[in-house]
Order: sequence, then structure tokens, then C-alpha cells
Amino acid sequence: MKIFTFDTTLRDGTQGEAVSFSVDDKLIIAQKLDELGIDYIEGGWPGSNPKDKDFFLRAQTELKLKHARLVAFGATRFAKNPVDQDPSVRMLVEAGTPTISIFGKSWDFHVTRALGIPLEENLKLISETVSYLKSHGKEVVYDAEHFFDGYNANPEYALSTLQAAKDAGADVLCLCDTNGGNLPDRVAEVCAIVRKRFDGVLGIHPHNDTDCAVANALAAVDQGFTHVQGTFNGYGERCGNANICSLIANLELKLGHTTIGRDKLANLTPVARYIADLANLKVPNGQAYVGQSAFAHKGGIHVSAIMKDSATYEHTKPEYVGNRQRVLLSDMSGRSNVSYKLEQHGLAGVSDAGRRELLDRIKQMEFQGYDLEAAEGTFELLVRQALRPGVQFFETIGFDVTTRMIGSYNTITTATTTLKLDDNVHTATAQGHGPVNALDICLRQCLATRYPAISEVELTDYKVRVLDSRKGTAAKVRVLIEWTDHKKSWSTVGVSENVIEASWLALVDGIKLELMRLTDKDESVSKAVEDYCWGV
Repeated sequence: MKIFTFDTTLRDGTQGEAVSFSVDDKLIIAQKLDELGIDYIEGGWPGSNPKDKDFFLRAQTELKLKHARLVAFGATRFAKNPVDQDPSVRMLVEAGTPTISIFGKSWDFHVTRALGIPLEENLKLISETVSYLKSHGKEVVYDAEHFFDGYNANPEYALSTLQAAKDAGADVLCLCDTNGGNLPDRVAEVCAIVRKRFDGVLGIHPHNDTDCAVANALAAVDQGFTHVQGTFNGYGERCGNANICSLIANLELKLGHTTIGRDKLANLTPVARYIADLANLKVPNGQAYVGQSAFAHKGGIHVSAIMKDSATYEHTKPEYVGNRQRVLLSDMSGRSNVSYKLEQHGLAGVSDAGRRELLDRIKQMEFQGYDLEAAEGTFELLVRQALRPGVQFFETIGFDVTTRMIGSYNTITTATTTLKLDDNVHTATAQGHGPVNALDICLRQCLATRYPAISEVELTDYKVRVLDSRKGTAAKVRVLIEWTDHKKSWSTVGVSENVIEASWLALVDGIKLELMRLTDKDESVSKAVEDYCWGV
């Protein structure tokens, strides 16, 4: 069965705490959603704020949608305004979208308390607004706000609001669990009643306040509803909306329905993470299907099993949704975890004894506070060092960092590093924007002549975490540095009671790893390393 997907990330999603998109962001996301195969993209409420008004104005010339229908969102007319003179309703028409979604009150409590009007007057607001929008050639999605709470309080009135919208020509009747407080059994029961009474397309818009939004949407589909609304990564007010990533994957992979199509399903994870990046938020590691940990394995027994058959501990193949299988390294790891990682990096040449030694070292490092789950670059360096124990590109003799404050707001940081290369001592001094930047500059200056290729390596992120906060400023810290050479990315980690030392350890590991890799593919660097390490 075809299930129509209605994405409201750009409207309802932005009501979530810390979620904000510029107009440019919204245009980019809309284009991505269209490419993914989403059927409806709700862009915002043009009558509520200048940003959304500008979005729809620019969308008319800048968006090139090939599949999706752009949707403007708004409310039924104000009780005091004739529908053709209501500014908000008129702006919906002026938004220029083929589809308009309007919400109206379904709960008698809201009608009498929030709107302060008679129940019959509310039915007129719904009917006249839908009729007006239909007279302008618009497809109308009627969102029945608080429908389930309204039905629980006054079933006949809640149903009469749907009837008013249907009689006025609404194309879709969408039931909203606006407070997110209903459970799947009740949602299914009410949806079954609505399905028996109304033909045509019925939709569901659940919020996630009981952590049941996706389950509630699936319960509605099970009762014959063919229109589901949600947001990417579950963004939305309070606890969020139904996560459309999970909805799409469950409908396609578990229930056999068609949403965006199996051929586009592999783009689900990249789009979810792309939207999160634009929002400057992280996709939760444990988010179903698209999270970084959705197909991650840590226990040694689990890893041993998935190496034989991934179905032993994975409910579906990660590549179906554009994700990937990951094996984590920690003090809970077994030899299977290490073997998996070795094969993953093409470094399977470590002997059984070497693997046991490597595993022991990993567990000891984890005990000290290292996190190799987040720093696969450091793990790869450990493996390469085990494979080539004689390789030592340089030796750290020492470093010094000073920061001076000049005036009230200006500081100057100077670093000096001393390294040993080719039995020669090299020293460099440099100023930087901070201690890490200054040390990075010095390290590169010392190595640039011998290893010019490291100029291609860039630091892209830097994170510090306090490991034992009860010790206050004397606490041990973990520094994680992310790198790129514009072809791939990796992370390295350092741990110390001194944040500068921890940073230095992570810096050095990142550079050493790249030099290790270069020796495998660059003959000139390889020869230089061999000359130095083995005196050939």
C-alpha cells in the first residue's frame, strides 16, 4: 500500500528547543527532502513570522521540486473576520503552494476555553476556511488539532469537526495527537472508528510525549490510514514529533508498504545527518536506523556472532537505510572486536599473540580514560605500530606553552616544541590562537622539511571532556581531535590531568597515523622512513 509522507521538519520541527533554520537552510532542506522522495514538505506558517513569509516568496523562484508538493501551514479564520478578509488565510493563498494545511479545533474544551466561542461557530470556521481555500484551487489537508483528546471528551463533537472539513472539500483529514498523551491501543481504536465513518485519505500527526509517536502512527496505518506526518530526527515541541526516519524505515522494511521507495531508502541516514548538521545538532547515537550506534556492537560475544552472520544481532541490514555496521573497542571487547577492526582497516597481518597483546593494551588504555570507540584513528595507529614496531618517525623531547594577557581582552599564546629526527634535534617556536593551535604549528614546522605531505592534514574539530569532575580543576581530561586529509576523516585521543598534554598526545598521534599511512603508498616517504628506522 502506498503511504504518503508529509514532512513538517521546517515548521513543526523548528518548534523544538534548540532547533532553528535560516531561510537558506530551509530551502536547502526542502530540496533534499524532494530528492529523497518525500511527498509533502510543509515549509512553515507564512502568516506567523517574516522568516516563513520570505521562505515561501523565495521558494516560488528558487525551489525546483521534482516530486514533492510544497505546503503552507495556517489556522482556520479568526472568529471576528470574514474568511475572505482574514489576513492569515489570505497569506496562505499568496504563499503560492499547491497544498495548504490548516488546523482547527476538535476538542470542545479548546473551543470554549481557548477560542471562547460556541461549538457551532467553530464548525463554521472550519467549513468556511476549507471552502475558501478549495475555491482557490488548493489541495487542503485538514489537521484536526487535539483530535484524540477531543474524542475522549466528546466523541460526537470531535467527529462533527471532521465532517465539517470533509463536507467543505478537504482532501485529507489528519488526526493530531497534539499533546502526545495517547497510547497505541487507544489510537488504533479511535482510528478504526474514524475509518468506518469517513472515506478518502486519512492521516495521522502524533507527538512523542509518551515515546509512542512512531508506534501511534503505525497503529493508524494498520487501520487503513495512508498519510503520515512527522519530522526528521523527531524534532518538535516538548518531546518532539513522530520521527519520520523510523516511520519510513518501519513502513518499508517491516510492513511492506511503499513510502519513498526502496531504491531511495539508502539515502535516509545521510539526509537525517545532513539536516542535523544544518541544525547544529547531533543525531542521537541510539536513534533507530540512522543513529551512529544503531548497528554498533561492543560485547565480544556479539561481535564473534556477527562476523559469522550479521543477522545474529541485527534486525535488518544497515546498508538498506544508508547506515553501516560498527564494532566498538573498549574494556568489554574480546579478540573478535580486534579481529573485526583489523579486517576493516585492511590490517589483518597481526599474529594471534599480537592480537592478544593489542587487546590487553586497549583494555589498559580504556582503564586510564581513553575512548577508542570515538577515536578509531588512535586504534589504527596502535595496530600499525604493532605491525611495524621499528618505525618511529620522530621523538618528542619536550614542549613549552605560555599565554600572556595584554589588556582586558587580548591574549597571546606562544609554543615551543623540540623533536628528534634523524639523530638531529629540531626546535620550532610559533604563536597561535591558543595553545593547541600554537603546538600544531610548531609540530608541523619541525616536520615539514622531512615530511611535506603532512601539510594536507587539517584539524577539523577539538573536544574536551572531564573524566572525574569531583576533582574539580585537577580532574583528568580526555581530548578528542578530528582530522581530515580531504579524502577521509579520523579521530585521535589523548588523556592526562593536564589538558595541554592531552592535546599534545592527540596531536602527535594524528600526525603519526598519517605518516604511517603514507609509508604504504608514497615510495619517497617510505624510503625516508626506512632510511631513518633501519639505516638502509
